[in-house]
Order: sequence, then C-alpha cells, then structure tokens
Amino acid sequence: MRLGIMGLGRIGAFHAETLAGLEVVDSLVVTDPVAASAASAAERFGATVVDTPEAVFAAAVDGVVIAAATDAHPHLVLAAVKAGIPVFCEKPVARGVDESLEVLRAVDGGGVEVHIGYNRRFDAGCVAARRAVASGELGKLHTVRSTTLDPAPPPPAYVAVSGGIFHDCSVHDFDIVRWVTRREVVEVYATGGNGGADHIREAGDVDTASALLTLDDGTIAVISNSRHNPRGYDARLELHGMKDSIAVGLEDRLPLRSVEPGAAFPAGKPHMSFMDRFAAAYRAELTAFTEVVAGIRPSPCTVADAVEASWIAEACTLSLREHRPVRLDEVRRG
Repeated sequence: MRLGIMGLGRIGAFHAETLAGLEVVDSLVVTDPVAASAASAAERFGATVVDTPEAVFAAAVDGVVIAAATDAHPHLVLAAVKAGIPVFCEKPVARGVDESLEVLRAVDGGGVEVHIGYNRRFDAGCVAARRAVASGELGKLHTVRSTTLDPAPPPPAYVAVSGGIFHDCSVHDFDIVRWVTRREVVEVYATGGNGGADHIREAGDVDTASALLTLDDGTIAVISNSRHNPRGYDARLELHGMKDSIAVGLEDRLPLRSVEPGAAFPAGKPHMSFMDRFAAAYRAELTAFTEVVAGIRPSPCTVADAVEASWIAEACTLSLREHRPVRLDEVRRG
C-alpha cells in the first residue's frame, strides 16, 4: 500500500522509518514545512516529497499518518476524512477538549476510520496486563499505579502548545488505565509543582504532577509524572488485586537504581526515550493501522477514546488549579 506522512519531526521521522520497514508498505509520500526534513526522509526511505498536505491527498495514498504539530491535527484529520482516506493521528486530537469534540462530531458516522496514536495499547506488557484483568486472575482490583517520567523537559516552543502536562504527558497514563481495566474514571484529585525548568513555570504549567483517579468500580489509580528523570525514560504500570499483583515495565532496562545491599537489578542500560522504550509497540501500532487501511479491522483507538482521556486531563487541570477533587461529570460537556 501507499501511505502519506505529514510532519517529519522526531516522531514523524521515526514513523517513516517504521513504515518503510513494513512489507505491506510499498511507498511513502511525505511532506513537512521544513524542506530539509522532507528531503532527509526522501533520501533515507525512498519517499516521494510533496509540498503540502493537499498534495499528499492527491497522490493516490491509501492512508495517511499525521505527525505534525498538535495545532494542525484537527484540520488534517478532517481533511483526510473529507477525502475519504483512513487516517492515523498522533495524540492528542487537538490542544483542548472543545476542539476535540468538534473533530469527534465531524467524523462520527462518516464511514472513514480514524486511529489515534496511543501506543501503549500495543505494548506487549500492557496487552498481557489487560488479559490478566479480563481473565479474573488478579481478583478484584483495588489499586492501579501508572508512571511516566521523562528524562528531561521539552523545549519552550513545545511546552507553549502542549496544553499542559495532564493533556500532553499524563493522557498516556489515563488512556492505558481505562484500556487495561476496562473501567471509567468518575473523580480525580490532582496536585503538582515545579522543581526546575523555568520555561514550564512561565507557561503556567507544572513539571511534576500526580493524580488520584477513582474508577467507577471503586478502584483507585495513582498517576505519577515528571519532566525530570535524568536516569532515563520510565513508563510503568502496576495492577494490584485481591488475588495477585503484576507489573509492566519491571525489567532490566528500568531507569531506577536500587540501594538494597547486594541488589543487582536492574542491570541493563536504562531506556533513554519513549521511542526506545516503546519501539516494538510503535511497530505493532503502525502495523495495526495498515490493517485498518486494508479494511481488516476497525480503528483500535478512536477519536471517542481519545476524548475520554482528554476529559480526565481536563478534570485534573481544574483540580490542580482549584486544589479540590473534581468529578468527571462536572467538566464533561458536548
């Protein structure tokens, strides 16, 4: 199949490399506002370069991958749907919930598949955890812990359009908690602070945050995020039930140092980026998108799924600002 890629920054170039390695992908058509980025992709992956997203749509592509800046997501998703082309879009759908809802209304029932990129749904450990919950082997869950710690803060330009730590970073935790437990969040309590990175504080955001989520069956989920984890990129999930407890990400490349006498775990080289930690998950995710394009399966992560994660982010943002618990039905609208 012939696929288009819009946006060839760090994640876009990574997706181009992954797609170029899939047997089912015959050719790539790419575009980026920075001509050098597009030229580099063309040289590395034998892609065809075009000047605009409209030219990508006109290049007889079977599907498109959107890895452009968040501000461009809504317009590009809607343009792809209007053209009748299945689309994969990196999270989030938009900077805010209202704009995401506009996209949801526009694509709902339109007959064109939209796949939002929440890669942890394709991580082998998370898939195994979802199966364990569904099988009942853990018993009734009482506590879930989800952690995302970045090695270093993103640059000021990124922070300015990120929508804040809950919308940009924590949404991965929110989505995977919903997906693995198959439960919905009914209430949140969030807190956060700034330990460094003045540009994050100046943007009105925090660089470290935690949230307590109450799920609709009473399970408590503890979310922990930070922009400062110089030992590496740490993404983990724990599920504790009445019968058993399991962990995702508890392996030798975990960026954590034990000070227990004689402890040799973890012994591997720490993960230093999300692309390193989730390389296999991204490949599985984009393979799934090619199956969506081929009509073999429906979108495994819809706009509606992404909006649910955004509602939780919205509630956490309000909770942080007002220092109080916030129920999801307080912020949900539309």
